[in-house]
Amino acid sequence: MTLTITITGTRSTGHHQLTWYTALFARYLGPFTDAANRFYVGGAKGIDSLSLLWLAGHSKAPVTVVVPGTLDQQPAEAQQAVNHCRERISEVVELRAPELRTPAYYARNRYMVDRSDMVIGFPLEGGERTSGTWQTINHAAENQQARLIVPV
Repeated sequence: MTLTITITGTRSTGHHQLTWYTALFARYLGPFTDAANRFYVGGAKGIDSLSLLWLAGHSKAPVTVVVPGTLDQQPAEAQQAVNHCRERISEVVELRAPELRTPAYYARNRYMVDRSDMVIGFPLEGGERTSGTWQTINHAAENQQARLIVPV
């Protein structure tokens, strides 16, 4: 079965070591890394960049990076992750929002979810349920799409 999967998650990842995220992704993304599947990843720092780096090294599946504006408007950490993984990224989608504010990020999230069969969300444990991660997960729920929620 071929799946298109959106990955979403917190930008706050400094509370765990990189090895912790590596093991987390192996457990929860690993089962979906078949080359027949496809991943959508936002171009932000945190889970977006960490999952992109992990997928580039552990998956044959195509990866599409989606940004609300342009790639050069993303944080340095995110730009570095994209540059490091460039040969493994099948496409970078720049939505070219005129302003990088909450509505632009929500539009980016909806863009990814609307093209996916499933969302894997890594929200901040104990974080607010109004975050962009939860907005993305909730949009998938409204569309009756499968969701895997893994608090970090």
